[in-house]
Amino acid sequence: MNAEKKIGVVTITYNSGRVIHDFMHSLLAQTHRNFILYAVDNASSDDTVRQIAAYADSRVRLIVNDDNRGFAGANNQGIGEALADGCELVLMMNNDTEFEPELLDKLAAGLAEYQCDMITPKILFHHDQRLIWSAGGGLHPRRGFSGFHHGYAERDRGQYDTPRLVDHAPGCCVLIRKEVFDRIGMMDNHYFTYVEDTDFSYRAMRAGLKLVYLPSATLLHKAHSLTGGLFSDFMMRYTTRNRIYFMLKHFGPWRGLYYVPAYQAHLLLQLLFRKVKPSMFWLREKAFFEGLRLWRESLAD
Repeated sequence: MNAEKKIGVVTITYNSGRVIHDFMHSLLAQTHRNFILYAVDNASSDDTVRQIAAYADSRVRLIVNDDNRGFAGANNQGIGEALADGCELVLMMNNDTEFEPELLDKLAAGLAEYQCDMITPKILFHHDQRLIWSAGGGLHPRRGFSGFHHGYAERDRGQYDTPRLVDHAPGCCVLIRKEVFDRIGMMDNHYFTYVEDTDFSYRAMRAGLKLVYLPSATLLHKAHSLTGGLFSDFMMRYTTRNRIYFMLKHFGPWRGLYYVPAYQAHLLLQLLFRKVKPSMFWLREKAFFEGLRLWRESLAD
């Protein structure tokens, strides 16, 4: 039975002390008991490691890095450990989340019912559980296949309560069959953080893999609680840098002649119409060229 399958739950911590208790409480209360948590810590300076180490549960595995390897790199560590330990399913999951005791059971059952390769739940904002953060997602071809969330910031009135195929799943919570990694590989370490889930979803779509959104499974997300907010310098730098890298990686310099200049024009229009301050524009301009360098460097890897 799918409910019996061994799930490797991979979560990445970085100064997560203020959210980790609620996450651990939710996870250890799961009705699906056959799981191992791989908590990969990226050199936290708070008490995150101490808090996790205090749990006397053999299913909790703590991996402590001496440096910050980013979301993508640390996820690959955890995924590698899960596959080596014989986990049949891997759940990538943020720890700034709280969730129902049946979440793992529902997701595992959904994989079997819909015969899909990956599955993602309905994700609601923690601060207002009437608002949707993600009802699955898509990839926008005219915008260089940028990822987006269906229903983002919409009031949940049941309009996304039908299971369906989607093209994008946020790395916040997605359950994946082990065979997927054989088909498309791990996450791309070059991203460090942000856009790596879009890259993974795009590669899965190109490989013909099936991703399902399951609204009967729900998760509460404390969105951006650990990265400084939606429009923080940190987020804007990495999303800009990584969008450029993504477009050049997948479309090359020739198709990129459309996507990359279009993205540059978008940044400029935001400045001209005063949607961003000059300081933010120049931060993103710097990140734009950082993305170009990242792509060039990746060619030598």
